Amino acid sequence: MTPDTNTPPASGPVSASERSVLARVGAVLFRNRGWLPVPFVLVPLLVPGHLSARQWLVGALIIALGEAVRLAGVAAAGTVTRRRSRNVQRLVTYAIFGWARNPLYIGNFLIWMGFVVVSGVYWFLPVAVVLFGVEYTLIVRYEEGVLESIFGDEYLAYKRATPRWIPRPPATRESGPHDWGEAWKSEISTFLQYGVLGILFAVKQRYY
Repeated sequence: MTPDTNTPPASGPVSASERSVLARVGAVLFRNRGWLPVPFVLVPLLVPGHLSARQWLVGALIIALGEAVRLAGVAAAGTVTRRRSRNVQRLVTYAIFGWARNPLYIGNFLIWMGFVVVSGVYWFLPVAVVLFGVEYTLIVRYEEGVLESIFGDEYLAYKRATPRWIPRPPATRESGPHDWGEAWKSEISTFLQYGVLGILFAVKQRYY
């Protein structure tokens, strides 16, 4: 399936999925998702934990994998993924979106878990997994409702064919436009945040 490049109406019939209670809660989290990483950063930073070279290496590899997934998603979908608007211009179903419906959130999950691994606060890992699962299941309920409202049967067919979280190879390989330059540019602020966090964890290693 190739992306629909026509611009759909920003408003129109609202699907039952979008009107559900869980989707409405997810809408609140979606609009405030910039704050969601806070506990995944503060707990590993503030709680004592043993940091070692091995943890740095393993955590960095997990973070790098998560960022690669994010970059692939942004390159395919565009920087509209950073917005909090309900206005979605096209349904992207090719490349990494053919493997899973939420590659950016999968990337976020890997990145945040990578920082927990670096911190050595291992008891927080299962807590972080559950917290992420609850928050992003609700956000995805809202997003799926919006996409169903806008794209209807086209989205439902994509939803049936593509897993939400656990990637699997698509039945058919579809290609589409990617803007890698814009994706890298849009992630500059994220890379700066990684640098700051790296410094803070180095300070923690020095003084804890």
